[in-house]
Amino acid sequence: MNIRLSRYGYIWANIVVSSASETTDTPPASVTVNLPSAPLTNELIDVNEEALPLVPTRLDEVSEKGDLDEEPTKETAFVSSMGAWSKPLRFPPSPTLPEPATPKLGVSEATLRQELPVMGREPSSSTSSSSRRLPRVMTVPGNVSEFDDDDQAHSVSSDNPSSSDRMIIVANRLPLKAERLKNGSWSFTWDQDALYLQLKDGLPEDMEVLYVGSLTVDVESQEQEEVAQILLEKFKCVPTFFPPDLHSKFYYGFCKKQLWPLFHYMLPFSPQDGKRFDRSMWEAYVAANKLFFQRVVENGLFLHSPFPSSEIYRSLPVREEILKALLNSDLIGFHTFDYARHFLACCSRMLGLEYQSKRGYIGLEYYGRTVGIKIMPVGIDMGRIQAVMRCSEEEGKVTELRRRYEGKTVLLGIDDLDVFKGIDLKLLAMEQMLKQHPSWRGKAVLVQIVNPARGKRIDTEKIRGEIEESCRRINEAFGYQPIVYIDTPISITEMNAYYHIAECVVVTAVRDGMNLTPYEYIVCRQGPKKSMLVVSEFIGCSPSLSGAIRVNPWNVEATGEALNEAISMSDAEKQLRHEKHFRYVSTHDVAFWSRSFLQDLERICVDHFKKRCWGMGISFGFRVVALDPNFRKLSIPSIVSDYKRAKRRVMLLDYDGTLMPQNSINKAPSQEVMNFLDALCEDNKNSVFIVSGRGRDSLGKWFSPCKNVGIAAEHGYFLKWPGSEEWETCGQGTDFGWMQIVEPVMKQYTESTDGSSIEVKDSALVWQYRDAEQGFGSLQAKEMLDHLESVLANEPVAVKSGHYIVEVKPQGVSKGSVSEKIFSSMAEEGRPVDFVLCIGDDRSDEDMFEAIGNAMSKNLLCGDALVFACTVGQKPSKAKYYLDDTLEVQQSMDTS
Repeated sequence: MNIRLSRYGYIWANIVVSSASETTDTPPASVTVNLPSAPLTNELIDVNEEALPLVPTRLDEVSEKGDLDEEPTKETAFVSSMGAWSKPLRFPPSPTLPEPATPKLGVSEATLRQELPVMGREPSSSTSSSSRRLPRVMTVPGNVSEFDDDDQAHSVSSDNPSSSDRMIIVANRLPLKAERLKNGSWSFTWDQDALYLQLKDGLPEDMEVLYVGSLTVDVESQEQEEVAQILLEKFKCVPTFFPPDLHSKFYYGFCKKQLWPLFHYMLPFSPQDGKRFDRSMWEAYVAANKLFFQRVVENGLFLHSPFPSSEIYRSLPVREEILKALLNSDLIGFHTFDYARHFLACCSRMLGLEYQSKRGYIGLEYYGRTVGIKIMPVGIDMGRIQAVMRCSEEEGKVTELRRRYEGKTVLLGIDDLDVFKGIDLKLLAMEQMLKQHPSWRGKAVLVQIVNPARGKRIDTEKIRGEIEESCRRINEAFGYQPIVYIDTPISITEMNAYYHIAECVVVTAVRDGMNLTPYEYIVCRQGPKKSMLVVSEFIGCSPSLSGAIRVNPWNVEATGEALNEAISMSDAEKQLRHEKHFRYVSTHDVAFWSRSFLQDLERICVDHFKKRCWGMGISFGFRVVALDPNFRKLSIPSIVSDYKRAKRRVMLLDYDGTLMPQNSINKAPSQEVMNFLDALCEDNKNSVFIVSGRGRDSLGKWFSPCKNVGIAAEHGYFLKWPGSEEWETCGQGTDFGWMQIVEPVMKQYTESTDGSSIEVKDSALVWQYRDAEQGFGSLQAKEMLDHLESVLANEPVAVKSGHYIVEVKPQGVSKGSVSEKIFSSMAEEGRPVDFVLCIGDDRSDEDMFEAIGNAMSKNLLCGDALVFACTVGQKPSKAKYYLDDTLEVQQSMDTS
């Protein structure tokens, strides 16, 4: 049984957002939960695929009682390590939506799906008033065409009433510590070190904050509902429970063995480098994401890891599915511009999307929405670090370490145990420094603290063995202990005490998303007001620390010299660098980061509230499309009566992408196209025109059998009326001397861009780069556009960029202008048009849609004329109607 659920797909986490009631309880520091010994019933969900109508549902549409009238609160969700801030995406109600039943899962599906708790519903009459029910929610995918309801109450709008602000922070793990006590009860406490818990410091005080994620422990199925209720009421946390086998495949399988190595630039050339792509792990990953699913509008995502270059990322078999899922967000955040640049390059090369920069903001146009790109490195919780530092001093940890390392210059490294931290490279650099600068022997000590590995990572024991062997060898070589290796867990107060006594912190990771160790060190050194950093240029915090000594950790000799430079530097220089770093770290803390992200999210979403957003597709093919509220599918049967009533009809049909598929090798019209054109032309009330950018020679030859079809060639520069053999010129310019300037320029770019070509028309020159390498072709097109605009500044021409083309044509020539000419000429002849059908698929056709929309106000059509502008494909357009593809265009025209 295949259950279809439309959802957002994210790499580590997704969204669960609900509606209305508020919680005002103050979350406690800890809670102990005593659960009943009798097992609780927990109905599962069974869905018959054939019974599901393919229609979208509103987020707040399906409650346990099926209530459709509940108004949502203003909700915002932030998902981290793939995440979002959100408001509910509301869809028009479906007249065919089945009554929500309490469903069940079949045995095969039960192991993959647990019921999805949804926050904030008011308790039903059957539920105790002291606890809030977590109702089940189910959604199904659908098509825009099934909804023609223009009720603005169902569209996304900032005018929708809201009773409160709510932030929903979604991550793989909840910011909780959980422990099973000896008596069988559960103990839950806040994890004060969790970044997600610290985000609330940057939010308004009156904003309710809820957390969605999984627990670090397994909860038995009979206990899950009770635990979920307690965590919601006492901590405002909504747990997502994974079956053990699913979580193992999802997190330790796909995330840790496939995505994590790839995002850190490790390709699986051999099994030792990471697990080869496994379809079953990908399916588990998708199933796990469905446990986080829910569709939202205001949705911001921040990626807490590197994003690899397109050359690395493109090796992922499911590369496009993940990219498209990420683009369902309204705002995507990255720690550095490099990560953002790599993501944008992937969108360009794999999805054909180009970004734009406007007033300091970067945006991608995707299905009618502007997806914002934000570059903002995360900060630390200043208050938390300073409080721990005070505890370290009160407990005497700092004094103890000073006594232990008296007379020594301490360099400090604190890293997780994984292959990308470059710990062994750091040890080799320390050895190199002692060899090159013997004066530091007996004086310099590198304290290397290794945190336990987070989960089952690649070659953990092998890495540990290499580090221990290097420590042993180096310590034996110099007659004292220059490397102090600590691989046992130490308290946070002791770790901060090490920060306090260290003269320099060394980070030599070969790839790391951010790494906050240098930030924590800077805060802890505010006492002596001096600090030094040697950091890898491959970590996310490196660009923010301009006073640090940046190194390529693979260059061991240079890194060794950097260590010597750092500890040999004068105190005055150390103080200046420390002050510079402290100003940045103290003003760009985690509260500033969350506040800035929320402000940008609200800015980027202002325009989205003016549109209606639709969820389309299933699984990782799901996408959010923002369309005009009146946008709908063109139904030929519904306009037949208008068609028959009309006395004079005009049909304007684009060719490539409308009558002929774009990817067709043979561009000549099929016999089916010729047949329905002939049939339309037999009616004397019809005037049918092919309006195309193609040259008049090819169009004239192809459509010569259809004597009564009019042709507007080269975007309307040439026009041939139905029944005529003569071409008339609609463009104003007849001097084409500018072509002698343009052609050499285009030839220059063609010679240097493999796969590009020049199309010579009577009135225009077109440079095409569809078959060129995508990134290079786009770069050359932008360069050519600037070049041609410069050399043609005084010529009466327009330079336009289009879909894989750069075109130079006379000014004033467009499909819109030739449309107006057709209408005005027919009106002057006493044949005013009272019915217009216009179909096109690309950017040049938008001029035609706009022109026919304005034709009424210009008195070019009858006062009661009916106009049907239709684009091909469900995408943002000035047209009010759409047809799915060229096949549907042909079928619709054939039935008409």
